Amino acid sequence: MADDIIAYGTTGKPHPYHLVRPSIWPLLSSFAAGILAVGALMYMHKVSFAVPNTQMVIDVGLKGVYLGFAAVLACMFYWWRDIVHESVVERAHTPIAEIGLRYGMALFIASEVMFFAAFFWAFFDVSLLADHVQQYLRLEYTKGIWPPPQIEPIPAFELPFTMTLILLLSGSTVTWAHHAIQKGNMKSFMEALGYTIILGVIFLGFQVYEYSHATFAFKGGAFPSTFYMATGFHGLHVLIGTLFLGVCWLRGRAGHFTQTRHFGFEAAAWYWHFVDVVWLFLFVAIYWWGGTIGIGTAEAHDAARAALEAAQ
Repeated sequence: MADDIIAYGTTGKPHPYHLVRPSIWPLLSSFAAGILAVGALMYMHKVSFAVPNTQMVIDVGLKGVYLGFAAVLACMFYWWRDIVHESVVERAHTPIAEIGLRYGMALFIASEVMFFAAFFWAFFDVSLLADHVQQYLRLEYTKGIWPPPQIEPIPAFELPFTMTLILLLSGSTVTWAHHAIQKGNMKSFMEALGYTIILGVIFLGFQVYEYSHATFAFKGGAFPSTFYMATGFHGLHVLIGTLFLGVCWLRGRAGHFTQTRHFGFEAAAWYWHFVDVVWLFLFVAIYWWGGTIGIGTAEAHDAARAALEAAQ
């Protein structure tokens, strides 16, 4: 551990704590996020500007979104590059400093749990109370049953079940990678991590295929909106997790990880397991129960669907 202790601060005495030097990236990241948020608002409200002394009108469109997104990505890249430099070159991430990193990652995942809790809340509110007479617009849409008769749900035990098996397998391979690096077997670690990344890409490909063949659009009511928000944001997290693991693969190839120093990979593995668990809840709640069982008898479903087809 003595090799990991670096002198920080003004005393010149070595200590195991990492006192972070002043960095411009938190401030620039705030500005970048602000540009992205303002750009998104201007796009959603279709803001345009008139050029003085001319009849020309300039639509903002997605320009602000592209600029803000590019700024956020740049800040992420350079800020995280500095963190990797602190860990690999300066060796500032001592065992004591890593405790703070672990708490930070744990709290981040806890915030992600709350993020998905909102989507599950919205889904169960509209599905469990599909026959709530006080909400007449909802009742008009659902006809008192769930799934609504005008919706043709995606069969749970077809493509979604295959995607479930893919994610469960990827959870096994990332655990394999974790076990390998703890044993110091870097070759096995790289192999298992590569398999995990490939499985993540395959899952995303299947999700794109599923969306492109779905019979309902995002604006088709409560069922499509809650379905796409929950599964779509999960897909975004799979993409982020795949990129996270991909960076870990590149860092492993560059020799950044050792048997005792590999928290960057551990954080990615925690995140990946979180993504796996969320998908299991999505599969059971939205695909299986929400799309197959729901509320209302089979006769009620058939009658409502027949009445809807006759009205059309």
